[in-house]
Amino acid sequence: MSNSFYCQVQPPSYVTAAPILRAVETCSTMAELKQHHSLILRLGLSTDNHAMSRIINFCSKHHQFHYALKVFNTVPNPDTFLYNTLFKSHFNSLSQSQTQTQTPFNVFLFYSHMLHQSLTPNSFTFPTLIRSCSFYKQVKQLHAHVIKFRFGSDVFALNNLIHVYFSFGSLVDARKVFDKMPERNIVSWTTVISGYSNCGQVDEAFRVFELMSDKKSASWNAMIACFVQKNRFKEAFDLFNRMRVEKVEVDKFVAASMVSACTGLGALEQGKWIHGYIERSGIEMDSKLATTIIDMYCKCGCLEKAFRVFNGLPRKGVSSWNCMIGGLALHGKGEDAIRLFGEMEREMVVPDAITFVNVLTACAHSGLVEEGRYYFRYMTEVHGVEPAKEHYGCMVDLLARAGRLDEAKEVLDEMPMSPDASVLGALLGACKIHGKFELGESVGKRVVELEPGNSGRYVMLANIYASSGKWKHVAGVRKLMDDRGVKKEPGFSMIEMEGIVNEFVAGGRDHPLAKEIYAKVNEMLESIKLVGYVPDPDGVLHDLLEEETENPLFYHSEKLAICYGLLKTKRGETLRITKNLRVCKDCHQACKLISKVYDRNIIVRDRNRFHHFSNGECSCKDYW
Repeated sequence: MSNSFYCQVQPPSYVTAAPILRAVETCSTMAELKQHHSLILRLGLSTDNHAMSRIINFCSKHHQFHYALKVFNTVPNPDTFLYNTLFKSHFNSLSQSQTQTQTPFNVFLFYSHMLHQSLTPNSFTFPTLIRSCSFYKQVKQLHAHVIKFRFGSDVFALNNLIHVYFSFGSLVDARKVFDKMPERNIVSWTTVISGYSNCGQVDEAFRVFELMSDKKSASWNAMIACFVQKNRFKEAFDLFNRMRVEKVEVDKFVAASMVSACTGLGALEQGKWIHGYIERSGIEMDSKLATTIIDMYCKCGCLEKAFRVFNGLPRKGVSSWNCMIGGLALHGKGEDAIRLFGEMEREMVVPDAITFVNVLTACAHSGLVEEGRYYFRYMTEVHGVEPAKEHYGCMVDLLARAGRLDEAKEVLDEMPMSPDASVLGALLGACKIHGKFELGESVGKRVVELEPGNSGRYVMLANIYASSGKWKHVAGVRKLMDDRGVKKEPGFSMIEMEGIVNEFVAGGRDHPLAKEIYAKVNEMLESIKLVGYVPDPDGVLHDLLEEETENPLFYHSEKLAICYGLLKTKRGETLRITKNLRVCKDCHQACKLISKVYDRNIIVRDRNRFHHFSNGECSCKDYW
């Protein structure tokens, strides 16, 4: 046999293990890993904890927990490090599946085995175990072990305890851990702020924020995000302005939160400023931030700007397409939304369930009944997207708006799942509009019982009763609300002028220019009466139930906001109003006439959609 044979094929014992172990970390697939694993076994390293930890760690990163467990079970004497690696792999599998019941593995049983083998936990053991808890009792037991094994001052273990206590709603335990910490880092503070926020304790979160002596960008963002999530947008803006005064660096997370705040307020000018700040500051414009900006422009009534950002994206993900299609739907541009959906398909972007909710919503807001029917079938037949409650809700809304209430009822009856309050609510609103009071009463009762804490459901049912002259039933609905402690949602409208967001409530007189505004309202009413305005009794009824004041019809919040805008703008300019409730028929008619008499474009965003009023017409064509 020639010497060349021995040069080409050498026994495995001559191969150095280190390069192979390093190669494990560069693997990209499980097939590749298994090849390296096979070679490691041939080298006789199957009992080496360090070598096996490399395999398990790869599985952890790639969510292959079951393979990691098989590897672990082959090791005769695992050490603490190997146990920690397995715990980490298990936790990552939970994060991937988003539920702790999908992985049939008791991590605490393995932790118990570790202790029985006289292995001592280290600082890497508890953080992962704590985050894997599925029961409150487990958290308490691990907390005891943290103290027993002298990690009571370990900031990483304690931060995770705080997080998990908050996730179980145990605010007292979370705060005790925080208060007794000998040392806190930025994660400690932001975990407490976010924890209180998620539990609805916004004011307590702000008190903790104010206790911080050294506020980092992450803590500012946690508090701003807290305000935004709870719709306390003005406080978010106040905090952002304070942040800038204190010269704290604004990162993409703070920027995204502030863009969301602008979306909630309908503050277009401030949204434009923050968008410009992002571009000037070189903040990374990732797809998530870009989509947030697109959403802001859409919901602030500026589709042109939204399209500019959308078209400037180097790569458009499905969320960006969904956002833009949804924006067109909100503005009642159904045909444009369908065209954009076609472009999405031509770009080979696969639509998802949200895409079709937006397409069907676009059809509903534009009266495109046949198109809606087509895409309801198309989503399943072509893309395999099975209709969910949201899609059925869109179809009910589409048919009900078009006055086809019998067909809408058929869709409800044929749903494979029980309709929820949002689906039934779509039919309920149409019953009032089209005078189907008997059907409206039965649907309204079901909706109230499905959402007993939602004041809007009671208001709609009361409106149905009032429209059919059943005033005793109206009183009964009000009594039911009182008995259940349900409060009517106060109506308000906002308008941004000179960078300031002004809020108005029906009949409110808190604004510094209240006297001038009310004088303008009276002048405006006289002017539009000359061109045919007649107060709508339905508007009075609507407002008595939603915005009770001494004279609700003439002093609805959107009328006050519009008159403030008339005082501050010139002919030809645009007024942008954001309203938290659905615009009533009286205000809708008034807005059309105001746009003509005062030569203003008026864009009103209500709870359901946008209305663009110009020269006496509305973009919804009275179809909303």
